[in-house]
Amino acid sequence: MDKLASHYLAHIAELNRRVTDIVTRGNLSGLVIHSGQPHRQFLDDIDYPFKVNPHFKAWLPILDNPHCWLLVNGRDKPQLIFYRPVDFWHKVADVPDAFWSEHVEIKLLTKADKVAELLPRDISKWAYIGEHLDVAEVLGFKTRNPDAVMSYLHYHRATKTQYELECMRRSNEIAVQGHVAAKNAFYNGGSEFGIQQEYLKASCQGENEVPYGNIIALNQNASILHYTKLEHASPHPRKSFLIDAGANFFGYASDITRTYAFEKNIFSDLIEAMNKAQLELVDMMRPGLKYVDLHIETHKKIAQIMLDFNMASGDVEGLVEQGITAVFFPHGLGHMLGLQVHDMGGYLHDERGTHIAAPDAHPFLRCTRTLAVNQVLTIEPGIYIIDSLLDGLKQDKRQAQINWNTIDELRPFGGIRIEDNVIVHGDRNENMTRDCGLA
Repeated sequence: MDKLASHYLAHIAELNRRVTDIVTRGNLSGLVIHSGQPHRQFLDDIDYPFKVNPHFKAWLPILDNPHCWLLVNGRDKPQLIFYRPVDFWHKVADVPDAFWSEHVEIKLLTKADKVAELLPRDISKWAYIGEHLDVAEVLGFKTRNPDAVMSYLHYHRATKTQYELECMRRSNEIAVQGHVAAKNAFYNGGSEFGIQQEYLKASCQGENEVPYGNIIALNQNASILHYTKLEHASPHPRKSFLIDAGANFFGYASDITRTYAFEKNIFSDLIEAMNKAQLELVDMMRPGLKYVDLHIETHKKIAQIMLDFNMASGDVEGLVEQGITAVFFPHGLGHMLGLQVHDMGGYLHDERGTHIAAPDAHPFLRCTRTLAVNQVLTIEPGIYIIDSLLDGLKQDKRQAQINWNTIDELRPFGGIRIEDNVIVHGDRNENMTRDCGLA
C-alpha cells in the first residue's frame, strides 16, 4: 500500500482542483456526493447487491457502505459522512482507518434519515451528485446532477492520476490470476459453471464483487457477445473457450478477454492470427490518434484475416466498405476503462459535453475520443460466426464472397475475442494485461 499512499495525496489534490474549477464556473458552494442506498427487491425484504456511485469511489475506496456522503468544495478538507448504524442484523462497517482516512474529515451517521443534521445549512447552493434524486429533493437540493458539472467530471475522468493507474495495474494482476485458473479448468474438462467458480476462487472475488457478469462460453456459446448463462454440463466434444472477465481493486475495474482452442486446428490458427493483430493495434496507440481511426484499422485487419483463412474472397477495402467485416466483427474495438467497465466520457469531445457519436457504419463503438496521455482503454478485436447476422449476408449479392464451407467449419467454435487493458503514455503504451504475464 505504500505506493498507493504516496500517490493518494496527489490524486485528491487533482480531484480538488477539478472541483474548484467547476464549482467556480457554476457559482456553487460545492458538491455533495452520495454513495447511494440499497434497492429493495420487489415484494421481498432482500436488497439487490449494492453498487456504489462511481463519483463517490473516485475519492475514497469505500465500495460496500450505502448512505455515506462526501462534501467537497475544492478548498477545504473533504468531509466524509460515514454511515455506521446500530445494527445487530448485519455487519457494521468499521470506522475508516486506512492510508486515505487522514486526508478526509470523518463524521459518523447512525441513522440514514438524519443526514440533514450533518449537511451544510445553505444546502440549496450545493449540487447533489448521485442516483437518488427523490432523496436530494427532500433534503432541499436545488441543483441535482447539473449537466455542466457532470460533463466536466466525465470528460476529465478519462485522464487517470498515478493513484488510479496503480489501482488499475493491481486490478489486472488480480484478474490475470483468475484467467490462468480458468484456462486450466477449461483444459481439465470443467463446465462453464465450474470454470466460473475456479475464476472467482483464484481472484478471491465474489460474484457481486467483480465489475461485471463474467462471460464464460464454451464452444458455440462463444458467438454470443454477452453470454452469461453458465451451463452446468460440460459439452462433448470440447472445442473452444472464450472468457471475458475482470476484477476490482479499490473500485477500479479490469476487463480482459482470451480465447482458447482445445486442440490444434484451424480455430487455434485463427486465434494466433487474431492475437497478432491485436498486439499490432496496441502498438499503434499514441497521443493524438483518433480512436475511431484505430477501430477502422481493426476492420482492415479483420478483412485480411478473413482472406488469409479463406473465409471470404475479394480485397480488404471491399470487405470493409461493403459491411462484410461488420458481420463478423459487429462490436467496437473497445472502450475507456476505470471506475466503471465502460467508463464515462468516451463520446465527449470537450469538458462542455460536446458529444461525438459513433460513425453510422459502426454504431456500437463506445469511444470516439482522441487518445491522450494517461488514458486507459481496452483493445478487443474479435471475429465471430453469428448466424442471425450471417442471414443478412445471404439476402444479397455479398453472399457470393463468403466461403460458406469455411464458415460451417468454424461455426461450432463460436468466436474469438482478445482484450487487453492499455495505458497511453507520452512515449510508449503500457499493456497492463500482458505485463501481468497473460499471453
